[in-house]
Amino acid sequence: MLFNSYVFIFAFLPIVFLLYFLLTYLKLIRVSKIWLIASSLFFYSYWNIIYLPLIVGSFVANYIIGMYLSKGSKPKKAILVIGITANVLLLGYFKYYDFFIANINTLTDYSFSLLNLALPLAISFFTFQQIAFLVDAYRKEMNEYSFLDYTLFVTFFPQLIAGPIVHHKEMMPQFMNVGNKFINFRNISMGIFIFSIGLFKKVAIADTFAVWANKGFTESETLTFFEGWITSLSYTFQLYFDFSGYTDMAIGIALLFNIRLPINFNSPYKSLNIQDFWRRWHMTLGRFLTKYIYIPLGGNRKGEGRTYVNILIIFLISGLWHGAGWTFVFWGFLHGLATVIHRFWTKLNLKMNKLLAWFITFQFVNISWVFFRAETWQDAINVSKSMIGLNGIYFPPVLALHFPSWIPQEWSKRYFVGTEEDLYFTLYFLLITFIIVVFAKNSVERLEGFKPNWFNVIFSGIIFVTSVLLLTKVSEFLYFNF
Repeated sequence: MLFNSYVFIFAFLPIVFLLYFLLTYLKLIRVSKIWLIASSLFFYSYWNIIYLPLIVGSFVANYIIGMYLSKGSKPKKAILVIGITANVLLLGYFKYYDFFIANINTLTDYSFSLLNLALPLAISFFTFQQIAFLVDAYRKEMNEYSFLDYTLFVTFFPQLIAGPIVHHKEMMPQFMNVGNKFINFRNISMGIFIFSIGLFKKVAIADTFAVWANKGFTESETLTFFEGWITSLSYTFQLYFDFSGYTDMAIGIALLFNIRLPINFNSPYKSLNIQDFWRRWHMTLGRFLTKYIYIPLGGNRKGEGRTYVNILIIFLISGLWHGAGWTFVFWGFLHGLATVIHRFWTKLNLKMNKLLAWFITFQFVNISWVFFRAETWQDAINVSKSMIGLNGIYFPPVLALHFPSWIPQEWSKRYFVGTEEDLYFTLYFLLITFIIVVFAKNSVERLEGFKPNWFNVIFSGIIFVTSVLLLTKVSEFLYFNF
């Protein structure tokens, strides 16, 4: 079930909300939690019920192991290793088995059969979430929780499908707080406000860019210079508004239930260096990788060389976490290498003009997204070649009129995005979006300064109605695939 669907907005969410607070009003707190868990599991299985036993078995097993570890029973370390290994193997089987077998077949004369497994929704997110729970239980960094609260922590539907990767310390106390069991009208107004913004980002902006990005990567062999840049920038902004839109909607829905999710997205395209970018993009993933992998590997405590190696390992894992493909691994490697270079640059105490620093960072991110998006190496190479002019630097006549006469004014005898009017719309849309992303306040900043006044009511109403009218388009959240 998608957040941007009629069934979710006008059926599922109102029914879950009303019955939940009716139960809490009747002081049936335990029953209200069971209702929220059951609703979350229905939300999860709505897409494909066959994987419902998978998530149920996962959180039952992890809760048992976590409670065992928290009591200090022996042998603790062996149990922790078994628990982490089981989680990783489960993720690896569904997400990486075919990738592994395909590479074996390529490198050898064997022809092992692929399983062609469908990736269970949210498996990457709830796996990392529960690994963190086990490690904290082993370190005695958690309190003992009831099975009901733990189950709600794992399955809570606003964050279940595509994050953020929540931590038990920030979520479970909220579920146990009696004060959160009553309707809070300020939280409701804030939730509707930021949900409306997120919905608009997704259906009005991200899905518009999706048309151009998909067309470009589908026709990668024929792209010229101008078309290549439209393709890459369209995907760069599509992913931005897809991810930030989902994050806003998740925060808004959780606020309806008086739950505050952690910030996961904070204007990453305003970053002046790659390290700052990763402090702003998918912040909860970075938090997990730092605390549970980078620091245990030694972090920056074992010398500069080892630090660089640890950084590369973290980003290779990040790339592979996002997808089972060498393009994802290469994308992770690029970001790891860029982070190492930035760290080395910083140690030399070198300075750079802020505008130049922003430009380099943004263009690096934009170009590296090509490998993140491409379904094959060849697609990534084709788009990259077009962006540096190796497939011809042809400008459409409407633009070439403003350039010297020696610039070719024939754009492969076609308008890549449609008609001449479509081209103007594309360029204006890219420009306006760029200004919003780089200069405007983000939704988190707007939420912090939120006031329940008539302006915000009208603003929320307009963008909500506009978004609902656009829901007929084909749409899917990109991060559902990760």
